[in-house]
Amino acid sequence: MSKKKNPETPETEEVKAEAPGEQTEAKAEQKAEKAEKKAEKKAEKKAEKKAEKKTEKAEPEQKPEPAAPSAEQQLAAEKDKYLRLLAEYDNFRRRSAKERESLYTDVRGDTLKKFLPVYDSLNRALTQTPEDDASRKGLEMIMQQFANALEQLGVKPIEAVGKTFDANLHNAVMHIKDEAYGENEIVEEFEKGFAIGDKVLRYSVVKVAN
Repeated sequence: MSKKKNPETPETEEVKAEAPGEQTEAKAEQKAEKAEKKAEKKAEKKAEKKAEKKTEKAEPEQKPEPAAPSAEQQLAAEKDKYLRLLAEYDNFRRRSAKERESLYTDVRGDTLKKFLPVYDSLNRALTQTPEDDASRKGLEMIMQQFANALEQLGVKPIEAVGKTFDANLHNAVMHIKDEAYGENEIVEEFEKGFAIGDKVLRYSVVKVAN
């Protein structure tokens, strides 16, 4: 009996013949995959390093916290605050006292100005009353009493006739030329001026020579 040929035998041989080539391709593919993975890992590491560097640059440097002040330092600071407060209060007290004094002087000056026309009326009445008139003595006594009251309140008359003209004290309404008088000498007073301390209540109205 003759043996039958297996029709599958040639195909099996072809598969066996092709197996070594397929193995080579598979190995090449595996190497390529490994190389790709390595490249990906390197790229990831580089990206991570760059991100870390950016983060380090972006984060501000943390300064060490200052040490807590000692008891002596705290005491010195409180003492400094106390001295500053004391100086401020002293300045405030002086400023307030000066303002009160200035306000008192202004109010007193404004009040006394109201009595100056009375002084002018008495002075004119005394000037126009003859010396042999019986009422003159009474006017002189009233005038003297009024002048004493003003002096007690700190009001003093401004000297004028015979003095050199001072724009801070006098108001010149007339000028004359006369060699008998000195330069800027006051020769006549039309209205008496008064001052209280350094403040002028009313300027002297005068006539000035030369």
